[in-house]
Amino acid sequence: AIIGVLIVGIIIANFLWLLFIAIKGHLITKLCANLEEDLTVKYGTWAIVTGCTDGIGRAYSEELARRGLNIVLISRNEEKLIAAASELETKYNVRTKIIVADFSKGRELFGDIEKQLQQIQVGILVNNVGKQYTYPMYLAEVPEDELWDIININIGATTMMTRLVLPQMIARKKGAIVNVSSSAELQPLPLMTVYAATKVFVRNFSEALRVEYQKDGVTIQHLSPFFLNTKMNAFSHRLQSNSLFVPDARTYASNAIRTLGRLKHSTGYWAHGIQYFFTTMPPTWIRTLIGAYMNQIFRRDYLFSNKHDVTFL
Repeated sequence: AIIGVLIVGIIIANFLWLLFIAIKGHLITKLCANLEEDLTVKYGTWAIVTGCTDGIGRAYSEELARRGLNIVLISRNEEKLIAAASELETKYNVRTKIIVADFSKGRELFGDIEKQLQQIQVGILVNNVGKQYTYPMYLAEVPEDELWDIININIGATTMMTRLVLPQMIARKKGAIVNVSSSAELQPLPLMTVYAATKVFVRNFSEALRVEYQKDGVTIQHLSPFFLNTKMNAFSHRLQSNSLFVPDARTYASNAIRTLGRLKHSTGYWAHGIQYFFTTMPPTWIRTLIGAYMNQIFRRDYLFSNKHDVTFL
C-alpha cells in the first residue's frame, strides 16, 4: 500500500512539474512584459525574416521593428514586400531591405541572397517561411511539385539561411536564430505526412545546432506553434476564427518574441503551452490516431467547401 501511494505521489508530482515547465516561460514573459530586453544590444541591429508578407512572418517583422531592429524582408511577392517595408519604415522609423526570393526554387537562390546580405550585420534570423499541403491528403494524391516545394522550403531554406548567417554571428559572439516549426513535429501525422516529417527535421536541426554553437554565443530557438488563424490553415473554417487556442498571428508573435533568450524551445504562446503538455501525455500511437482523425475532419471541410463529393472519404 505504501509503495502504491508513493507511486501515485510521484506521478502527481511529475504531472505538476511538467505542467509548470510547459507554462513557466510564458508566465515569466507575462510578468516581465514591461521589462523588454534591448534586442539590438543583445543580438544586433538587423533581423532577417523569411516568409514575411503574411501570417507569423509579417507579425514577427512588426514585433522586431517595434523593438527597434532594422528588417530584411525575404519573400517571393515583390509587391507585398514593398508594402510591408513601407509600413514598417513609416510606423516604426526603422530601415528595411527587401529580397525577392522563391525558396521553392532550391539552391540556385542562395548565392544571390548571400551577396545582398554582405554589408548587413545580422543579429536575428527568423526562419519562418514554410509550406504545408493545400489540404489534408493521402500521399499518392499530393502533386509532385507540391511535395518538392515543401521539401525545398521547409528543409532547404531553413538549412541554407542558417548557414549563411552563422559565420558572422560566430565572429561577433552573439546572434539569434529562430526556427519556426509546428506542433506537427510531435508525432507522425497522417494526411500531412511529408509536412509533419519536415517539421521533425526542423526540431532536430535546431537541437543539434544548439549543442554545436552554444560555446559561440549564438542563441538557437525552436518554436512549435499549434493552430493559428492564418492563410496557411484556410482549408478548414474551424481554424478561421480567433479563439483562446487559435490566436491570430499578431497575438502569437507578440507572445513568442518575449520568449526569445528565455526559452530554447517554446510553443510561443501560453495557451499552446497548455496544449503541448496535454498533447504529449498519451503515447505516440494514440497521438497519431488522433491526428489522423482530425485531419480527416479538416479534409472533409475542404472538400465540402469546394463542392467535392465527400460521401466516401
